[in-house]
Amino acid sequence: MERIYEVYDRIADHFAATRATPWPEVTSFLANRGPVACAVDVGCGNGRHSELLAERAGQVVGVDASGELLVVARADAVEAGYGGIFAPIRGDAGTLPLADAVADLGLYVATLHHLRPRARRRGSLDEFARVLGPDGLGLVSVWSVTHDRFDAAEGFDTIVPWTLPDGEQVPRFYHIYDPAEFSADISASACRAIDRFESSGNCYAVVRGA
Repeated sequence: MERIYEVYDRIADHFAATRATPWPEVTSFLANRGPVACAVDVGCGNGRHSELLAERAGQVVGVDASGELLVVARADAVEAGYGGIFAPIRGDAGTLPLADAVADLGLYVATLHHLRPRARRRGSLDEFARVLGPDGLGLVSVWSVTHDRFDAAEGFDTIVPWTLPDGEQVPRFYHIYDPAEFSADISASACRAIDRFESSGNCYAVVRGA
């Protein structure tokens, strides 16, 4: 199976074309936040949430493992008028190429569930906490067993294919979390949860850094 960044490099254009709208939960989290000096979008993809951060931060760092998605994110940032403050960086969520406590505000949305094994997912949460620092505030989300497409009570590993316009299916690894497991991983990491909730088949945690 291809590594996750290879998958998203392959599907980047189609993904970006079909994933342009910010999630309402992210919009709600960011409402009345800022202004801040720096924000980070871990797993930024095509940058659909980076623009929301750009409205609240002097600089936005978008980190993603897919170079092709970062090309899209950069082009969209320029077109939308925030290219001057958007810094796309190719990197691994498990070892973020960023300084300690560099971000005042952060998103780690729809990315953690692509990492394996569990120890790497927990380690990536430690990295997110490190980059946020004790004063930073972030939002983490994962796909959950509460989604209508799943019939399970406990977390599990699975393959969810992406279907390209020509019908080709590209397999993507996911760990589908159950809410208790997600809470346990947040608690076992350096992140300090100040709120947890479920919405639209996802688990969320609002966290402070370390």
